[in-house]
Amino acid sequence: MDRAEAFALVNERIGNRNLVNHCVAVELIMEALARHFELSDDDVARWALAGLLHDLDYAQTAEDFEQHGVITARELAGLVDDEIIHAILAHADKAPRESQMDLALYAADPTTGFIVAAALVRPEKKLEAVKLSSLLKRWKEKAFARGASREQMAACEELGFSREEFLALSLDAMQQEAASVGL
Repeated sequence: MDRAEAFALVNERIGNRNLVNHCVAVELIMEALARHFELSDDDVARWALAGLLHDLDYAQTAEDFEQHGVITARELAGLVDDEIIHAILAHADKAPRESQMDLALYAADPTTGFIVAAALVRPEKKLEAVKLSSLLKRWKEKAFARGASREQMAACEELGFSREEFLALSLDAMQQEAASVGL
């Protein structure tokens, strides 16, 4: 499956523009992480695809979260490789986080919501206005972006990143393509 096919599938299956933007944002962070690790162009594309497709079943599983990731894995079998499927399952706690891709997807998923929340509290409501220092300050505020699990984002440390390095890479990836995530 190539990126165009995956994006069409995400738009068709998810529908909700904010959730589609979330999937694109995770795709951007996954691509940036793969480039950081100096992976091959093929692997960069695979990591990005995992990010784009990770919440494909979200609309179907909103009322039955135990199935989140499982339905996507079943539907993508044979269309993407097993490492992508495993990472999608691992991000939803349906498989152990074993590989770099697993950990990256797990950490990137809530990070997008955290960064978007930081943009939306700004008067401009734009990613370009978000500063790393603001993200680091907001990290400590438990009420801020409550749904963005700090524990899950902290999994970046298992990838060799400090919180600051991971947030900087993630913010930069999203800011470079702000229009594609609606901000």
